[in-house]
Amino acid sequence: MTTGRRSAGHAASTVTPAMAGISGWELFAHNTATESDNKIHDDSVARRLGFTGGLVPGVDVYAYLTHPPAEAWGLDWLERGTMRARFDRPVYDGDRVRIVAAELREDASGLHADLELRNSLDERCASATATLPAVPAEPPSASQWADVAQVDERPPASPESLAIGTAFGLAPHGFHADRAGVYLDDVRETLALYREEGVAHPGWLLRDANYVLSGNVRLGPWIHVESETQHFRLVRDRQNVQTRATVSNEWEHKGHRFVTLDVGILADAAVAARVAHTAIYLPRQVG
Repeated sequence: MTTGRRSAGHAASTVTPAMAGISGWELFAHNTATESDNKIHDDSVARRLGFTGGLVPGVDVYAYLTHPPAEAWGLDWLERGTMRARFDRPVYDGDRVRIVAAELREDASGLHADLELRNSLDERCASATATLPAVPAEPPSASQWADVAQVDERPPASPESLAIGTAFGLAPHGFHADRAGVYLDDVRETLALYREEGVAHPGWLLRDANYVLSGNVRLGPWIHVESETQHFRLVRDRQNVQTRATVSNEWEHKGHRFVTLDVGILADAAVAARVAHTAIYLPRQVG
């Protein structure tokens, strides 16, 4: 089955040669989480909450958005790049979506690409800004996050269990390049560098930001709304991955309850990425 097609990106007229490689991408979205504990991905539950069907996970929409900068900037971006992605509208299984470069620019801080993911009705479902910094950022110390174990008994998600400053941990696990093909196929990734270089996909790493939340509090249907990631190093074959998080904010807005986690993703005890990860943990339809 064909999983990805190329399309022309919409670039600003001032694109420099270093930025000209950013191009669009088209693919058929795929809901990888139909069996997930998060029933927002289940068709029947999602419809009862007012959606057309089960939502494609935000971490996978994020993975789609990483394709153009990873293709243009390669390992440099995977090692030290950034991306902030916002999910504005649901993406549904089987829909033909396209990613376009809405604006490209260069300044003293580096290269920047503003991206949009649009569905088959040409509605904007997600937006992102990817940056290749001119100078690599200094990685934080792993000690910035408390080294706590994943809980055995999860409390219900609430303002109390998600109080600001609460520390979470996720059971360590390995990255195995020879098993990564299943994930790459799931997110319709066609770039050869992941298989050729044996490095972890940014979307695979971002899944840990979901897991460190769902692995420590008991959730009903919930919705990932935004992630901002700074990479510091590549995650390579057979490295041990450990994820830690601290609740940095919890609030109510228009009947929804939100949480933001400050997430540190470690590879062999060194910080590989830092993520500000935001979700509606209690949608008003459920609450």
